[in-house]
Amino acid sequence: MTEAKYHPGLEGVIAGETAISSIADGLRYRGYSIDALADHAMFEEVTYLILYGELPTVAELKSFHQQLTHNLQIDPDILEIIKRIPKSAPLMDVMRTGASLLAHWDYEVDDGSREANLRKTSRLLAGLPVIMAARLRHLHDLRPMPPQSELSLAGNILWLIKGEMPNDDEVNAMDVSLILYAEHELNASTFTSRVVASTLSDLHSSITAAIGALKGPLHGGANERVLDVLQEVGSSARAEAWIRDALAQKKRIMGFGHRVYKTGDPRARYLKHLCAKLAVTKEHQEIEKMADIIETIVVNEKGLPPNLDWPSARLYYYLGLPVELYTPLFVVSRVVGWSAHVIEQLENNRIIRPRSRYTGEDAREWVPIELRK
Repeated sequence: MTEAKYHPGLEGVIAGETAISSIADGLRYRGYSIDALADHAMFEEVTYLILYGELPTVAELKSFHQQLTHNLQIDPDILEIIKRIPKSAPLMDVMRTGASLLAHWDYEVDDGSREANLRKTSRLLAGLPVIMAARLRHLHDLRPMPPQSELSLAGNILWLIKGEMPNDDEVNAMDVSLILYAEHELNASTFTSRVVASTLSDLHSSITAAIGALKGPLHGGANERVLDVLQEVGSSARAEAWIRDALAQKKRIMGFGHRVYKTGDPRARYLKHLCAKLAVTKEHQEIEKMADIIETIVVNEKGLPPNLDWPSARLYYYLGLPVELYTPLFVVSRVVGWSAHVIEQLENNRIIRPRSRYTGEDAREWVPIELRK
């Protein structure tokens, strides 16, 4: 019998089929390029597309917006529990707990039908940013802000965090960020969500597990460390010497390289232009200059193009968002893709159970305890 080929990390292995997104020729959601969606759509439209398979009509978008706005009102007991979590807990841990907590107040938690899962997704999509913002404001001794029905979800996220009405450029930047992070085929956290769903567990359990996977520094969190790099470099005058020294020491530069995109992440290319547009202060323009020097050298010397985390860290910084929010914002967006994959998994389900290659001892005989050395 021929031994099956082993693929470390399942690299290159086709582990499932999906109609949600494709990364074979750039990134597309349900057939639409992310460039077209980022240029023309708002996050609610893209969410609807990913979940329902088609772009919404005017009436459908209005109804979906009203549904999300209604779901921004979550039970005060949930926020009280979130408030009582020790202040030392990382915000990603709080997001994981928040997803699990929302299940206890969801009357459809055990209903695995497509219709129920779509409604639960709407409640998760609205509830998680409320939890995120309330927790952040509590840590800074600020009261949670009430959601605003006239704002989009992107606008509400900025409002809930900062307590200030965002301008159009800020809302657009947040919309684009959420759109680009919303879905990305069978990455580690998405695969986790599908594995959990394949056991016929509930949507909330799948999302909670996915957040746990995203917390890992090799998956989510890289954009936080990108900002650390930029702050360590400090200025464009130091950028070339710093990056050449880092490369000589074989340091890993966060925000570069991707398991799938070998010639460049299309999301990073799009967001780079938006960063340049938002960089209106001298400080931000200096950061853009510094980032461009680093990017050019890493690409030319190592052949590693930037991934989405490289520009997104700058974008969030220009929006005045604290670094501890960077990965939780990834959660807020990616819950859309995770949920769509859970729903898709359940439509043609087979429990996910791969094999492993055994590398242990050969068959051994039992040794009585008195004869063991």
